[in-house]
Amino acid sequence: MLDKDLAELYQVTTGNLNKAVNRNIKRFPDDFMFRLTNEEFKNLLFQNGTASWGGTRLTPNAFTE
Repeated sequence: MLDKDLAELYQVTTGNLNKAVNRNIKRFPDDFMFRLTNEEFKNLLFQNGTASWGGTRLTPNAFTE
């Protein structure tokens, strides 16, 4: 699940979700999340038909659990 989807689920902004996770990263297992590579992110944008001029500027975090 991408960070923006998890943030929507918890009704917070993506930035606030990522800040909270990063502040408490030691509480989570090592395989709890990872950051998509640029190539993975480009493939994801291509598959979803997302416009290149809007939306996420950084590669998103993906959560595994």
